[in-house]
Amino acid sequence: MRSFASDNNSGVHPLVMDAITGANRDHAPGYGDDPWTATAVRKLKEVFGEEAEPFIVFNGTGANSVALQAVARSFNSIICAQTAHIYVDECGAPARMTGATVTAVPTPDGKLTPDIIRPYLKHFNVCHHASPKAVYISQATELGTVYTIDEVRAIARLLHRHDMYLHMDGARLANACACLDCSMKQLTADAGVDILSFGGTKNGMMAGEAVIAFRPEIATHLAYFRKQSAQLASKMRFLSAQFTAYLSDDLWLRNARHANRMAEKLLDILRQFPQIRPTQKAETNQLFFTMPPEAAKKLEEEYFFYYWNESACEIRFVTSWDTTDEDLRALEKSLHTILPQNI
Repeated sequence: MRSFASDNNSGVHPLVMDAITGANRDHAPGYGDDPWTATAVRKLKEVFGEEAEPFIVFNGTGANSVALQAVARSFNSIICAQTAHIYVDECGAPARMTGATVTAVPTPDGKLTPDIIRPYLKHFNVCHHASPKAVYISQATELGTVYTIDEVRAIARLLHRHDMYLHMDGARLANACACLDCSMKQLTADAGVDILSFGGTKNGMMAGEAVIAFRPEIATHLAYFRKQSAQLASKMRFLSAQFTAYLSDDLWLRNARHANRMAEKLLDILRQFPQIRPTQKAETNQLFFTMPPEAAKKLEEEYFFYYWNESACEIRFVTSWDTTDEDLRALEKSLHTILPQNI
């Protein structure tokens, strides 16, 4: 069944699948002491810079939990947007694993700014309060919006003046780079990000993420946090091989550009219907809009999708690396059937 529910629902790119199959031969040392992992680490350093220290993990929640353990302790606070994945969608895992207080801040578009963050930069080193130590941002955000390089840099500069760290959740980093026409290094290490959760599962990989530290003191204990968090794969070569394929010949960028382009085409289709009203700026492969509840229920009979705000009948559609023009035409036909044209 084709759907617009999530880019997690998409398949695995054939080149990534070939890489997994290619790793499935003979025996190899476990836990990352294999040639496929060595190659993947070299490739990640090539993309993100020689100072980058990658640690491959199973999934996004694990990546965020491991990354935040490296930069926050139980007496610290982690600041994020109220829509942040670590606050809304990860069952409290980062808070449980770090013991830190997660402070969720209201934002209009899922993006934090220095002005939004400043009021929460207080009670440093006061034992009666959680001391702020890290800020978490998603790129792209959970609302499909994108931080520019300058916006990331401004947050990083503010935090570094307070001896704090910037953690970026890059589950859709590729889509953000495709939107901004920049490299992943420019949007992370060069912009002052201290630690990154780097994902590819939403963009053509089968499984696996990477926690990438850009400061040596953060990388020091990451191997231990990864092991304690049950994120160290014994047969890591099957995760690692994917990264090499994903990062070769700009596969990551081609996939992301396609997904973003499909979202633009989908938005053009939605604009045909005055009953459908966008609620967020469309910058990547996520679209948010409202539609009449009765129409949404009819659409549910043909498509699986998520309600972002059920009381307002706000819906999220997500396009993927494998979304086709045929998928869009089928949806357009359904909408013409469901929504009256005389409004």
